[in-house]
Amino acid sequence: MPKRPARRLWTAAAAALALPLATLAALPTDAQAAAVECSVDYRTNDWGSGFTADLTITNRGSAAIDGWTLTYAYTGDQKLSNGWNGTWSQSGKNVTVKDAGYNAKIAAGAATSTGAQFAYSGSNSAPTNFAINGTTCAGAHQPPVTVLTSPKAGAVYTAGDAIPLAATAAAADGATVDKVEFYDDTTLIGTDTSAPFALDTDDLASGTHSLYAKAYDSLGASGESTPVGITVAAGPALVATPAQLGVQQGTSGTFDVKLSTQPTANVTVSVARASGNTGLSVSSGASLTFTPSNWSTAQKVTIAADSSGTGAATFAVTAPGHTKAEVTVTQLAASTTYDARFLELYGKITNPANGYFSPEGIPYHSVETLIVEAPDQGHETTSEAYSYLLWLQAMYGKVSGDWSKFNGAWDLMEKYMIPTHADQPTNSFYNASKPATYAPEHDLPSQYPAKLDSSVSVGSDPIAGELKSAYGTDDIYGMHWLQDVDNVYGYGNEPGKCEAGPTATGPSYINTFQRGAQESVWETVPQPTCDAFKYGGKNGYLDLFTGDSSYAKQWKFTNAPDADARAVQAAYWADVWAKEQGKGSAVSAAVGKAAKMGDYLRYSMYDKYFKKVGNCVGATTCPAGTGKDASHYLMSWYYAWGGATDNSAGWSWRIGSSHTHGGYQNPLAAYALSSVADLKPKSATGQADWAKSLDRQLEFYRWLQSDEGAIAGGATNSWGGSYGTPPSGTPTFYGMYYDEAPVYHDPPSNQWFGFQAWSMERVAEYYHESGDADAKAVLDKWVDWALSKTTINPDGTFRIPSTLQWSGKPDTWNASTPGANAGLHVTVADYTDDVGVAAAYAKTLTYYAAKSGDTEARTTAKALLDGMWEHDRDAIGIAVPETRTDYSRFDDAVYVPSGWTGTMPNGDTIDSASTFASLRSFYKDDPNWSKVEAYLAGGAAPTFTYHRFWAQADIALAMGSYAELLE
Repeated sequence: MPKRPARRLWTAAAAALALPLATLAALPTDAQAAAVECSVDYRTNDWGSGFTADLTITNRGSAAIDGWTLTYAYTGDQKLSNGWNGTWSQSGKNVTVKDAGYNAKIAAGAATSTGAQFAYSGSNSAPTNFAINGTTCAGAHQPPVTVLTSPKAGAVYTAGDAIPLAATAAAADGATVDKVEFYDDTTLIGTDTSAPFALDTDDLASGTHSLYAKAYDSLGASGESTPVGITVAAGPALVATPAQLGVQQGTSGTFDVKLSTQPTANVTVSVARASGNTGLSVSSGASLTFTPSNWSTAQKVTIAADSSGTGAATFAVTAPGHTKAEVTVTQLAASTTYDARFLELYGKITNPANGYFSPEGIPYHSVETLIVEAPDQGHETTSEAYSYLLWLQAMYGKVSGDWSKFNGAWDLMEKYMIPTHADQPTNSFYNASKPATYAPEHDLPSQYPAKLDSSVSVGSDPIAGELKSAYGTDDIYGMHWLQDVDNVYGYGNEPGKCEAGPTATGPSYINTFQRGAQESVWETVPQPTCDAFKYGGKNGYLDLFTGDSSYAKQWKFTNAPDADARAVQAAYWADVWAKEQGKGSAVSAAVGKAAKMGDYLRYSMYDKYFKKVGNCVGATTCPAGTGKDASHYLMSWYYAWGGATDNSAGWSWRIGSSHTHGGYQNPLAAYALSSVADLKPKSATGQADWAKSLDRQLEFYRWLQSDEGAIAGGATNSWGGSYGTPPSGTPTFYGMYYDEAPVYHDPPSNQWFGFQAWSMERVAEYYHESGDADAKAVLDKWVDWALSKTTINPDGTFRIPSTLQWSGKPDTWNASTPGANAGLHVTVADYTDDVGVAAAYAKTLTYYAAKSGDTEARTTAKALLDGMWEHDRDAIGIAVPETRTDYSRFDDAVYVPSGWTGTMPNGDTIDSASTFASLRSFYKDDPNWSKVEAYLAGGAAPTFTYHRFWAQADIALAMGSYAELLE
C-alpha cells in the first residue's frame, strides 16, 4: 500500500456553469513516420499439453507506432487455439497478430500487450525472433545502468571554467552502449558515443544545476543516472560545507573549505565570525592557504563553543578575488543532543545536492521520481509539503534565532502555491447567492461524467462579502493542493499562464482525482487546472467529469484544508518562539498572512453546495442554507473555486465539502485563530467561527473514538455525495451521518495509522498549550491504545501500527451525555517501521508527556527517535526500504467513456484503452523503471528507499520538539 493513502480532491468542475462552446485550440498532429524500434517480451503459462502466451510490445523509438502487425515463428508443433487483444492467425509455424484497433497506437516509450492460447506436444521452445511491421525487434531486456561519476554532488564551479562530465554505462543482455547523453535538467549539454563517456562544458550559467547522464544501448533501451546537484558561481568562489552546523556547549565542530576553481597563485583564505553569538569562535583554521595544486582538497575549520552561551553565529569565509562563503553555526546547550540531531538532519534536507528542492526552492514530494501515492510522480509537490517547509523553518528559527528562512518559506508558498490574481481572474463575477450549480458525486469512475442539475437548490455563501470587505479583493487566499514542479506532464500552467505547454519552465498547477470514492490514484486522468482545450479532447478534459451541452474554457483550484491549517500551525509556533527570543516583529508579517489564510480556510467548514447541515436527505428536498446553518464547523476534505478564463464571460463559483475526516481536524490551528491576538482573522465573524470550530472538533474526536481508543473515519452531510438516504440506524453527529471510510475507498481512508498520528499530534499540541481537559480525555485513551500496540525491540528497532480494520459504529452524538461507543472497534492488521509516521507519533507522545507527566509516553517517544537515528540514517536523511506490491497497478485500466479520445501534452493517447502507465509514458524513461518493468513481467515486487519531504521534515521536527520539551 502507499505510505500515505491517495488523497481524493474534487476540483468541482461540476460547479462550472455551462456556456457556449468556445473555439477549440488545434490538437497536436501525429509525428511523421519513422523507423520502427521495438522490443517484445514473451512469457508463457505451460501445463504440458498446452500453454498461454503473453506478449508485451514496447515502442523503443522516438515516434509513435500507429498500427502494428507482429510476426514470429515456432520451431515445434504449437497450434493456435484462440487469441485476445489482437487478431491472431497461423500459417504453418508462422504466427501473425494484427492490432485490435483500440491498441493500434503505441506512443514512444509505451507498450501494449496481446496474448493467445496454444496446444502442443513434444517440446515447447520459445520463439527467438519477433518483428513489428516487418522490422525485427529486440527481446525485452533491462535498460543500461548509468552512473554520473563527475561532477560530484554539491560541487561548486566558476562560470566559464570547464566542468568535467563523466559517466559509466553498462548494457544488459549482450547489448552494447551506443551513446551517452549529458543533460542539465531537460537541456541536452552534449553526447559521447564511445567509452570512456565524458565531455567538458563551460556553458552553464551561474546558479544551481541538476545534471544527469542518459545511456542508450544497441537494442533501443535507455537508462538515466541519478541527478547530481552542483553550483556555478559567477566568479572564483569559496566552497564551505556543511552550511549548517550545530555545536554543543563546551565542544567543537568542523566544516570543510576549498576553492571552486584552480588559482594561478597561492590564495590565503580567512575565516572569522561575522555576526551573532560571541560564545562561538574559530579555534583552528582561521587562515588557510590554497595553492594551484591543492585548491580542490578540503581543509578543515574548527569552531569551538564556550560553556555557557547559546544561539547562532555566521562565519564568513573570505579571500581576495573570490565570492565569499558563509556557514551558520548554532551553539546548543550541553544536554541538547536532539537539537544537534535536528540541525544535522536540517542540513541534509536543505543541502541542494541532496535533491529535496527544485531550482526555484520548491520542496519536491520526494527526492526519488518514481513514486505513486497521493501525488503520482515524485517531483510533483503538494500544499502539504509547503506547510511542512514552513514548520521546518519555524523550528530552525527557534533553534538558531534566524527567522529569515521562515519568512522566505512563506514568500515561496505565496509565489508558487497560492494562485495569483492572474490565475483566478474572474472572481469579481462570483454570485454569493448562487455559489455553484449542483452535480452529484458517484461511487465509480465509470459513472462519470456527472450531469449538472440547475433545478437543485443551493444555499448562499455567508462569508464572501465579509472576506472582500476585510481584504479588499475577490480573490481566494489559499493553496491549491497539487503542483507539477518540473512540468513533467507538460501543461505548463505557470502562474498567470494557461496551458503554456511542455516547453514552459517552472512549476505547473495540475489535478488528478475527480471521479468518486472508488477512484484510486491508479485510475485518475491527470488534468490542468486551467483548461483552454489545448490538450485532452474537444472540450479539454471537462467532459470526462461533468455532463453538459457545451463547455467553456475555465480555471479551477482545490484546497487541501489540512495543509493550510498546518501552515497556520507553523505560524503559531513561529510567533511563540520568536517572541520568546524577543524577535516577534521579525515574523509578524508572515503571521498576519497566516491569519488571512485561516479566514479563507472557513470555506472548508461549509456543505459542498451550502445546504443546511443536519439530516440532509434528498438533493431536491434538503433545504438550501441561508447563512451559518450551512456550516458544520469541521475541517472538511476540501474547498474549491473556479471560473471562466474569459474576463467577458462573467461567471465564477465556489464550493465547500460535505465530507469530514477525523484525520484532517486541527484544534491547534482553531485555537490559534480564535485565541491568539496575532492570528485573529480580520473578518467580522472569523474569530467566532474558529472558536466554535475548536469546540466542535473536540466533540468530533470524542464521537469518533472507538472503545479501544483509536479515532474512526468521519461523517458526511451528503450521503453518497448526492444527499442520499443512509442505511437505517446510521449514527449522526449534529445530524451528519457516520461514514466509516469518508471520501475514498481504494484504499479505505480510515485504515492508515498515519492519520491517527497526524491528527492526535495536533490535539497534543493544543493540550500542551491550553491544558484543555476535553483534549486530555481523548489523548489519555488514545495514547494508552497506541502504546499497547507499539513494540520497541532490544536492539532499538521498533514496530508501530500500520493498517487498521474497523467494525461497528459510534453512538449517535449527545453533547450533554456522550455515549461510550462500546460497539465501535478497531484492530491492527499489520505493523510497520515507517519513520515518517513514527516521527509524528513520537511528537504526539512528546507533547502529551510534557504536559501530563506520563512516563511511558516519554520513554517511548525517546525510543522511537533513538531507534530511527541509530538504524535508519543514510547520506541524505532517515529512511527505510519499502516493498511496493501495489506497483502491479501500473497496468490498471483508466476509465474513459467509449468514443472519447484525446491527447496528453506529450502525445500520449487518452481513450477507452488507456492505462495508468499509458497516460504517463514518461515513466518508461525513469532511471528506476526497470524495477517496475521486471515486476510487471512476473518478477519480484520492487523495493525502494524513499525520502519524502514531509517525512524528513517530520523527523527533524520530532527531534526538535523532544529537545524543547523533554531533554
